[in-house]
Amino acid sequence: MDDDKQSPISKDSILGDVVQRYPETAEIMLEYGLHCVGCFANQFDTVEQGALLHGMDEEEIEEMLDRVNEAVRERESHT
Repeated sequence: MDDDKQSPISKDSILGDVVQRYPETAEIMLEYGLHCVGCFANQFDTVEQGALLHGMDEEEIEEMLDRVNEAVRERESHT
């Protein structure tokens, strides 16, 4: 992922906040096996913590973040 300060979602973003604000990101995260987007722990875990708990490596996390940020930017460009 590029270090663009415009990216609304980072490794430190709280999963529950991300899914609540950007519901379209849940499907992408589910594709990566990040099933905690729908559980109670998402109110406490960051994107990175959840991803690591689900066995993702740093490369997969970066790829997922690129995709979710792309989806968010796409949505925002249509509003």
